[in-house]
Amino acid sequence: MLRLHGGQSVDLSSYRTRATPAGPPDKAAGLAATARMGEHLAGLQERLWAASTAGDRRRVLLVLQGMDTSGKGGTVKHVTRPLNPSGCRIRAFRAPTPEERKHPFLWRIRRALPEAGEIGVFDRSHYEDVLIARVRDLAPHREIAHRYGEINRFEQSLADDGFTIVKCFLHISYEEQRRRLLARLDNPAKHWKFNVGDIDDRDLWPAYQKAYEIALERCSTPQAPWYLIPADRKWYRNWAISKLLLEHLEALDPQYPKADFDMEESRRRLLAQAPDPGARL
Repeated sequence: MLRLHGGQSVDLSSYRTRATPAGPPDKAAGLAATARMGEHLAGLQERLWAASTAGDRRRVLLVLQGMDTSGKGGTVKHVTRPLNPSGCRIRAFRAPTPEERKHPFLWRIRRALPEAGEIGVFDRSHYEDVLIARVRDLAPHREIAHRYGEINRFEQSLADDGFTIVKCFLHISYEEQRRRLLARLDNPAKHWKFNVGDIDDRDLWPAYQKAYEIALERCSTPQAPWYLIPADRKWYRNWAISKLLLEHLEALDPQYPKADFDMEESRRRLLAQAPDPGARL
């Protein structure tokens, strides 16, 4: 229900940001359902990692995009909480460093990709180079237009190499963003998250919405579709993305590798070993 299909025209104003399609009936039920998914997610993650030790190259990449305060960081915290950190690779992309600016825009993305058996999470991603770059005129329009095709070819190459790509656009309203920014101002523990530039960016809201619509239309492909997540309700956002991640891992159905050693012989040797020579008598 949340998936956007390739070639589909996208009008973000037609999607309700407080909707809860296919979700639990209320917040309490949503929190409980998300918690129940945690154990299953952890088990599938372990199987994915175990399978990689036997040569399985599959891995998962969760891409999170959205306006400031849409909850990318909160999603990372809540959705990955049940997972084993050693099997996760999380990267938050900020403005490119001077070194990164010397390279093509996908260079820093390639360096952050998860390895076989891992679950990678991108807080922002390569899409910044067709979003903020478009709104802020950080690159020629012809170059930005070319980047959509580059992104599609890049994601196709990842899919061909065993990646499962789950791209989520966290869709919040203009008024909800205002409430969240005000909440940051009211809480000293959140002041570090407040950026005065976010107020200026609110003046560019229509331009950002248009940039997202174009990216969602041009870069939702069979191998890497976009999912539009109503994000005004944080509990629903976390439930929906946890559910998507779970469904994709279930579809992969990774298996523990079979033993490549003689189990009975190993058991016999262990049982035949003398007692601990350092133990007290």
